[in-house]
Amino acid sequence: MAAIIAFIIIFGILVVVHEFGHFYMAKRSGILVREFSVGMGPKLFATRKNGTTYTIRWLPLGGYVRMAGMADDESEIEAGTQATLILDEQGRVQQINTSDKVTTLNGVPFQIAKTDLQKELWVEGYEGGDESEMKRYPVLHDATIIEADGTEVQIAPVDVQFQSATLINRMLTNFAGPFNNFILAILAFILFAFLSGGVPQQSNQIGTVQKNSAAQKAGLKANDRLLKVDNKKVASFTDFSAIISEHPNETVAVRVQRGATEKTIKVTPKAVKVANQKEKVGQVGVTQKVKIDHSLKAKISYGFKQTWSIASQIFKILGSFLTGGFSLDKLSGPVGMYSMTTQFTQQGFNALVYFLAFLSLNLGIMNLIPIPALDGGKLVLNIIEAIRRKPISPEKEGIVTLIGVGIMVLLMVLVTWNDIQRFFF
Repeated sequence: MAAIIAFIIIFGILVVVHEFGHFYMAKRSGILVREFSVGMGPKLFATRKNGTTYTIRWLPLGGYVRMAGMADDESEIEAGTQATLILDEQGRVQQINTSDKVTTLNGVPFQIAKTDLQKELWVEGYEGGDESEMKRYPVLHDATIIEADGTEVQIAPVDVQFQSATLINRMLTNFAGPFNNFILAILAFILFAFLSGGVPQQSNQIGTVQKNSAAQKAGLKANDRLLKVDNKKVASFTDFSAIISEHPNETVAVRVQRGATEKTIKVTPKAVKVANQKEKVGQVGVTQKVKIDHSLKAKISYGFKQTWSIASQIFKILGSFLTGGFSLDKLSGPVGMYSMTTQFTQQGFNALVYFLAFLSLNLGIMNLIPIPALDGGKLVLNIIEAIRRKPISPEKEGIVTLIGVGIMVLLMVLVTWNDIQRFFF
């Protein structure tokens, strides 16, 4: 149960922070955000402020931002819809109630035939069941619609739609989601450093040597300073571990400094099966000599350094798709995320904070991959528009986005199935 709660909270924080980036930049750019939702599914609570409807929904997983004019923004009212119109003193429509879940008093019963809620702003239809006369009412620029599920949102005239913003503002709006995830990662890593009481300093010195390990049998000792492995310089214990892991059951030469002297020791890393990986890796059975920096500077700088370090690893993995071939084992979906959440939950709150930072950084980077439907794909379309000096037609953009969605759905199915096999079988 603790893992389930942690999974919901972490996933919710990641998505809400991401979507808030889009929301904030859109509002700054003059784009109407019709709805900002926390959670998915049926509405639990809603309130409106400054043109945006804020909702909390029953399914506590993620959330979304509904920007005017975007492909996922449904704004048309079908012909034949029964509605109630609320008019102002000049006879202009200020609210259109299309929901049978909300009762509107003192409204005009109206069967809608046609609407233009984007350019000329009017609604046509039959009033009070009288189909002998078609009536047209002007609609206010900031009028609202009560949708079928009872949610009241503002209409989306063309001047406040996404495409009406300047190109640079649209690019900033698309980038703002991943950017927020990067900020969250930095702050979470800083919090982790404070909760941990300090920051372990990277070193190339051995702390302990496990009994009967490959390292002990070869003659490595505590306090040995690692200089080279397999003729490659070692600047940190991380470098040492990375090189060793690539040589399971293969003898490698380790150059160490012991006191005032240097010596070369040959060691054969043991092949070890690591969770979630199909191939075995090499391990010699040593730990790093840890020194803790308790300074404020170290804790704050840790957020930036660790973010950069993990980001570099992620880019390296993404690059390996091009050089070493595509592998589903390098990706993970909701099933894998839940499995990892379970492991980190067992390690305590500090570990969950670190995991949150790690996932936030992953989400930010993965969203910048230039696949249509992702933020990176949208940015590519923005760049193409800047080069062409004219926007891509909505029809072509819709086709490209649909293809991107298809790719993402297929990839998610494959990754999820692969996760199920890895973690449960």
